Amino acid sequence: MRTMTLLGRLLAPVAALLALASPSTAAAPAGRPALWAVSDSDTTVYLFGTIHLLPANYQWRTPRFNQAVSSSQQLVVETLVDLQKPDGIQAAKLNLGFSRGLPPIAERVPPEKRALLRSVIAKSGIPEKYYDQMETWLAAFELLGVRFREIGLAGEAGPEQTLQREFTAARKPIGELETNAEQLGYFDKLPEAAQRILLEGAIEEPKNMNNDFAKMLASWSRGDVKAISVSFNRDLSVSPALKEALLDRRNANWSRWVGQRMAIPGSVMLAVGAGHLAGPESLVAMLKREGYKVRRVQ
Repeated sequence: MRTMTLLGRLLAPVAALLALASPSTAAAPAGRPALWAVSDSDTTVYLFGTIHLLPANYQWRTPRFNQAVSSSQQLVVETLVDLQKPDGIQAAKLNLGFSRGLPPIAERVPPEKRALLRSVIAKSGIPEKYYDQMETWLAAFELLGVRFREIGLAGEAGPEQTLQREFTAARKPIGELETNAEQLGYFDKLPEAAQRILLEGAIEEPKNMNNDFAKMLASWSRGDVKAISVSFNRDLSVSPALKEALLDRRNANWSRWVGQRMAIPGSVMLAVGAGHLAGPESLVAMLKREGYKVRRVQ
């Protein structure tokens, strides 16, 4: 089951907190990730599809993108995660991610994957009995962080954190579409079967994860929305519950947010995972169906 690509895109900035490390330096060709503008006579909302984790020194900025950033009076991201002060996300994880009477974590993966699970748990440095108390989605988060560190990905190198630092330095406001608790709540409410899909994906062998991430990064970097859509549809086909909770419902919520924001003059940069902006059920498609003027600017 190959769900790392899905996890890496849908865990959003929360995943960045799990991937703090000393990542390897990666030389890469200059990217041109997709960027749209929703506009009327006095308002522009830029829609930027992000990839939440990047190798260090990855080049993804362009003059056109920088122009959109400089003209935006505000940045809005999926959820605000302060990598220096992670108390908020940690509190949300403690409140939502632990329960009594759960089956042992090893029983939540197929027998043939238990040795693999235990090997990743050992690398985390946290005793297995601690994972036994975690809900399955949270165990997937924590173990995915181990795998991210193994393949050299870092949250502080991701576009969201880069943009947050830039807007903070410029003293421009930064907002969020979801609180940490709200975002984690989507995972907390998933059926157990869907959570176990996430757990199996989180313990994929690093080689498989590296290959999946390389493909995802290449599609994102060249702004290949079709490839991103095809990959998302394939990954989400393993569980309609995942698709409804983590993609469809959130896109609908964000479409309403954009509609409300269009009533306020000015420009704003909205940065969300690239998968939310790709395909026939994307935020971009929703806004077009609702009659908004949406144009691809990169």
